Amino acid sequence: MTAIITAQNVRKSFGSFEALKGINLNIQKGQIVGLIGANGAGKTTLLNSILGLSNYEGALDVLGYNPFQQRDELMKEICFISDVATLPKWIKVHQAIDFVEGVHPNFDREKALNLLKDTTVQLDKKVRALSKGMIVQLHLALVMSIDAKILILDEPTLGLDILYRKKFYNQLLEDYFDEERTILVTTHQVDEIENILTDAIFIREGNIVLDQNMEDIAQSWSVLHPAHGQEEAARALSPVSEQKMLGKSTLVYKDVDRAELEKLGHVERLNLSDLFVTLMEGGPS
Repeated sequence: MTAIITAQNVRKSFGSFEALKGINLNIQKGQIVGLIGANGAGKTTLLNSILGLSNYEGALDVLGYNPFQQRDELMKEICFISDVATLPKWIKVHQAIDFVEGVHPNFDREKALNLLKDTTVQLDKKVRALSKGMIVQLHLALVMSIDAKILILDEPTLGLDILYRKKFYNQLLEDYFDEERTILVTTHQVDEIENILTDAIFIREGNIVLDQNMEDIAQSWSVLHPAHGQEEAARALSPVSEQKMLGKSTLVYKDVDRAELEKLGHVERLNLSDLFVTLMEGGPS
């Protein structure tokens, strides 16, 4: 695989506050990476550094460019969406298409128009007259008509109901993604993107606490619901964390043989949101 984003000891401070504390990353072509962290963890600062919107200390390479020094060249190869609310309310749909065509050399106007033909979005309507669902469709048409090597999505479905959130990601996968493109997405709706990710990165207080392939996560992490009387035996296997609810224990393990756990009760795969909570509460990465 080909690395398209590499970071070595990337740091960023705002006065005495250290937002990034020596980030090391290696993102490959064809990956769909979830960058996940609590508010203030450093996600936006890291994205801004990758996009060349902020300077930083350390070494950062994006598609062979230094993003802060070569941002104009880099932006020809990257597409970035923050959220659907960022489209100006006064702009008309055809004007939004005109604008993207004017600023991005890899935009295919004909493709965008064809995508919108299958929707109820009218070209002469202003964004303020569109429903949230229509704005999603417009955003998708604009995004999927750009032949970008990297697509960065920062909370792209914020404020949308679950139907439109699912449609956004499904259509993105079906009509945009291929092994030549890389997608980096941040969201608080972790469960909704888990099934589309190839890799997950967790960031906490400016540090990377997890950077792992989804298949490896599934193999490494397990949840045990111990049978009655097996709680102490379960604790003897050194769980990463334990929670109690309604008098019953749930224990999380890393790199413990599943067959050994199954002797003690019911074992499940740890979903990404529960893994996030486990690591954010201080468990080992």
